[in-house]
Amino acid sequence: MLLKELSSLASPLSEVQVNKLKQLTAELSAVQLAWVSGYLSATAEQGVNPLGSETVAQSAPAQTITILYGSQTGNGRGVASELAAKAQAQGYAVNLASMGDYKIRQLKQETILLAVVSTHGEGEAPDDAIELHKFLASKRAPKLENLNYSVLALGDSSYEFFCQTGKDFDDRLSALGAKPLQALVECDVDYELTADQWHESVLEAVKPLIEISGASVVSLSGTGIPGAATNEFTKQKPYTAELLVSQKLTGRDSDRDVRHVEIDLGESGLSYQAGDALGVWFTNTETLVEELLTKLSLNGDEAVTVGKDALSLKQALIEKKELTQLYPGLIKDWAALSGNAELVSISDDKELTRQFVRNNQLADLVSNYSAEVTSTQLLAMLRPITPRLYSIASSQSEVESEVHLTVALVEDKREGESRFGGASQFLAQADEGAEVKVYVEPNKHFRLPESPETPVIMVGPGTGIAPFRAFMQERAAQGIEGNSWLIFGNPHFEQDFLYQTEWQQYLKDGSLSRIDLAFSRDQAHKIYVQHRIAEQGEELWKWLESGAHFYICGDAERMAKDVHQALLDIAVKFGGKTEEEAEAYFENLRSDKRYQKDVY
Repeated sequence: MLLKELSSLASPLSEVQVNKLKQLTAELSAVQLAWVSGYLSATAEQGVNPLGSETVAQSAPAQTITILYGSQTGNGRGVASELAAKAQAQGYAVNLASMGDYKIRQLKQETILLAVVSTHGEGEAPDDAIELHKFLASKRAPKLENLNYSVLALGDSSYEFFCQTGKDFDDRLSALGAKPLQALVECDVDYELTADQWHESVLEAVKPLIEISGASVVSLSGTGIPGAATNEFTKQKPYTAELLVSQKLTGRDSDRDVRHVEIDLGESGLSYQAGDALGVWFTNTETLVEELLTKLSLNGDEAVTVGKDALSLKQALIEKKELTQLYPGLIKDWAALSGNAELVSISDDKELTRQFVRNNQLADLVSNYSAEVTSTQLLAMLRPITPRLYSIASSQSEVESEVHLTVALVEDKREGESRFGGASQFLAQADEGAEVKVYVEPNKHFRLPESPETPVIMVGPGTGIAPFRAFMQERAAQGIEGNSWLIFGNPHFEQDFLYQTEWQQYLKDGSLSRIDLAFSRDQAHKIYVQHRIAEQGEELWKWLESGAHFYICGDAERMAKDVHQALLDIAVKFGGKTEEEAEAYFENLRSDKRYQKDVY
């Protein structure tokens, strides 16, 4: 029986259960669906509840805890999923869902809502939280006097609008009459401990409000198959893969080092879709650590403890601590230690601190503002290493158990010293056969259209080309020809045309309909992708009006904004729209998943 028929025919499932089943099965491949079908059939014949309970609950508890997450990079989903597991272990009925999958009309029926939401870009809501965020801020939002809630906000204090989306949710829910179970909790990049403490306190806070059921009630929404997660590799439990290739893509005379990286996933069973990201754990270089130890007059052999691990100070700095990215709290702490008036002044000004964080690393801070520090003080001030996410540049339909990345080596010269990005240097310098700890981070907000006949327009300057290589591999594997348009840019044609041979072959065999190139420094005046969009505005508008999906990948701070403005100008010029109508047009495209961004 087809799922779409379940709602119209007599069924033992409620509408909510049908919707959860649809959400689950939509994420599964044909092989996975077949496995689930057989598994459920076998367990039904044996009279066993496949969700792990000895008996199936005949009735739900009087109340359900609804846990919603808005997540751009997967951290929010992870925190919410852990909370759901703890709540279920305590006997609570739980409905766990992405804010993007949640039916907004249900909000006024809720009595307990626990929300985990990150902040993206300049105080913006993550993709899956945009609709709910807008709804709560609108006049259509209902009074919520019967709702008890708590919000955990994820953010990065290096950015101006720290935890802004979480603050917005907290403010709006309160304004609509909802009662906070506890005050808003704000988390920085090292969020794990704070999130765990919130889990415990908020579950304690709901006890007086809810009747606890002895049954184990499991929500399928957003969590996958209960029990199967133990076999998956995650951020907390990555897979140790083998690096096969780290090959330079840019020419000898290029001013940048961009790498094509191939990683073997072996027998891990890790799967990904075109549009997903790969999380990469890395270690700091011994050279950088030795420099820091020398400048700080610390002994690298000193025994220290980080968490539950006992190791040397040198190993702790190599394996455990973030050395290439600063954050405002560290600047303030170092200013207090150093007593340097200039650094104190910087740490007291939010904008100056943000600029300093963006343009310096720990080694620069140590070199320019000397301070005496013990190993214990240093380790306490430093954040733990966090993995970096890279847009996947391959389709498993073509590369099977491999995963490919397009990685730009981050390198800056400061006072004669080269400073490198932690993960990019790790991948660029890794030898063939090196071990790399990885996990897949799904990105359902950056997907090819369901219909293979739908036209796609792909804008990806620089390493933003990565997911579009995956898109084209996927479409080629499916035998899809045409209806695809790539707009790519970089400094020089001869040095920086990433995957040039592949794109030319796609164009030759008809897989790619057209390509427009913007090599900014091959002529006197700079040409960027937004200029090519403007030049081809009339044709691009025709593609959009014929149903094309539009994708952007790359720099969020400038490129994505410039491309968006170019699109607005096209809508005004060739669509006859006002500026407000143009904004509304592309907002509708975004809501319809026809305007998707993977920007950073």
